[in-house]
Order: sequence, then structure tokens, then C-alpha cells
Amino acid sequence: MASVVTATTLSKGSTGGILSSSFHGSWGTSFIGEDHSLLASKSRFRVAARPIRPATVMKNVNEGKGIFAPLVIVSRNIIGKKRFNQLRGKAIALHSQVITEFCKSIGADGKQRQGLIRLAKKNGEWLGFLA
Repeated sequence: MASVVTATTLSKGSTGGILSSSFHGSWGTSFIGEDHSLLASKSRFRVAARPIRPATVMKNVNEGKGIFAPLVIVSRNIIGKKRFNQLRGKAIALHSQVITEFCKSIGADGKQRQGLIRLAKKNGEWLGFLA
């Protein structure tokens, strides 16, 4: 199956031009891949494993700051974190609906509505509602 090619020399009469080849390999193994295991075992390069990072925890940068933060923290401690987050989610959804209805009534587009919702979130952080 594999054929061996040896050196070839061609002479061109009196002009002295010489064409030669010094290939002594086997075409069959390089195309079929019979030497793959041999080449793979001699590989010097190793793929480094990615370092394991701890899971990122999202926190509010203004936690504990703001005029309403103490009230929010006390109420979270009284009613429990799970129930508090449910109530907060409902309040945020309701506020987003109010903003959406306001935008519909004045004819604002979706981009302006998203800007108002982002502004409400920023103000909520600043006032301490998201503590």
C-alpha cells in the first residue's frame, strides 16, 4: 500500500541542468494517518486547564446606603429573605407596568421606556430600596 520514493536525478544533455529529489519518505503514511499515534505521543505542547473561578455573587454597590436602606433591611429580617424577595419582585414588576402605561399614554417609544425603567432602578438603588 505504501510506496517508497527514492532520489531521482535527471540530466539535460550538454546544458548541465540537473533536477534532483532527496525525498525518502512514504506517501501512504502521511496521507492515511498511520503515523498519527507516533506523532501524537511525541507532542511537547500541552493544553493548560482553565483555572476554576468561584461563582460570582451579584451584590448591590449601595447596600446599606440610602435613606430607606435601614427600613428595607429591618423588614427583610422580619419577614424573611425569600418572602421579601418575592414582594420586592412584585413591586418592581408593578412599577415597570406603571412606567409602560405612562409611556403609552404620552406616546414614548420602547427605547425611552427602557431608559425610564433603568432610571427607576438607579434611583431605587440610590434611595436604598434595593439594599
